[in-house]
Amino acid sequence: MHNLTQRQIEILKAIIEEYIENAEAVGSETLEKKRNLSSSPATIRNEMVKLQEYGYIKKPHSSAGRVPTPDGMRLYVRELMKEKVLSVVEEVALKEKVWDFRARQEKLLREAVRSLAEKTKALAVATSTTGDIFCAGYANILDMPEFYDIDITRTLLTAVDDAECLHALFHSGDSNDDIHILLGEELGSRLRGPYGFVFTHYDTPLNERGDIGVFGPVRMNYTQVVPTVRYFGNLIEEISKNW
Repeated sequence: MHNLTQRQIEILKAIIEEYIENAEAVGSETLEKKRNLSSSPATIRNEMVKLQEYGYIKKPHSSAGRVPTPDGMRLYVRELMKEKVLSVVEEVALKEKVWDFRARQEKLLREAVRSLAEKTKALAVATSTTGDIFCAGYANILDMPEFYDIDITRTLLTAVDDAECLHALFHSGDSNDDIHILLGEELGSRLRGPYGFVFTHYDTPLNERGDIGVFGPVRMNYTQVVPTVRYFGNLIEEISKNW
């Protein structure tokens, strides 16, 4: 990480959060009006030039604004963002959806990915020890502007459909982390494009192991997605006493 000043961090964070919200390139005027930055538009523009030189943002061909690069998103996810805390009400609602299926592994995982997809508005996937794959939320990605491009959608759906590719992705994270976030080229040659992948592993009391996570655009709302994926991994471990 370049030694960013506090002001550069503030501007980068604002650009990324605006982009996550609207999926459009962000200009200095937008930042000044909507994000209450303490700097003038001229200062913001100068700092944006530096952030672009550092490789954290880039200028799309068709726009005067900037969008974050995968490096910018990585920096945001790992060092700048503040995770939202799921409320007790949210946790209870999620647990209630899967509680009745706790005795049967297949049914529980099927319901878990359905609930996770619904909560994150993304494409949820899970695996089991026996290599089964469960997916839900295919339609969610079609609501995101990145996936209006049929090739970007096809690439993702082809990868998710390939068990070998999916298992390789689930095992590419650092095993010491409780949550894994892969962006851009970290997803490997099969998934070149504007994708993000957040996942976690689970271990049940009877040594069933697997993974659960979500695919979405690189600009996923990680502050919400990360704690939600973590909660589902913990929930599976907590209620899967009989399998």
